Amino acid sequence: MTLAVGRYAVVIVAVIALVAWMLTLALSGPGATSAIGISAVVAALVQIAAFAVTKSIMPHNVIAGWGAGSLVRFLTLFIYGLLAVKVLGLAPMPALLSLAVFFFLSTLLEPLFLRR
Repeated sequence: MTLAVGRYAVVIVAVIALVAWMLTLALSGPGATSAIGISAVVAALVQIAAFAVTKSIMPHNVIAGWGAGSLVRFLTLFIYGLLAVKVLGLAPMPALLSLAVFFFLSTLLEPLFLRR
């Protein structure tokens, strides 16, 4: 299991870094770059943790594993929306859009690593 999590982590960090760079080119404005950077770190940490949980639950119940991972991502986006905008004062559109994009792309890649 740790090998699959490690491989997933390497790929996800690379994909998130590439997409974050592309988003900084597309989204401009005060604080956009820092909001995208913070969102990238949050997404990478949450995705790797959610993948590890999903991978450990899947042998027992596939639907529960995938549901747990999806719930973690949804709650993270909700809480991040409250904290990033209200508490940290990040630019709301770049912060939330980038986090949602990172979650979406990494969730699409997840099944490739769950089979192994």
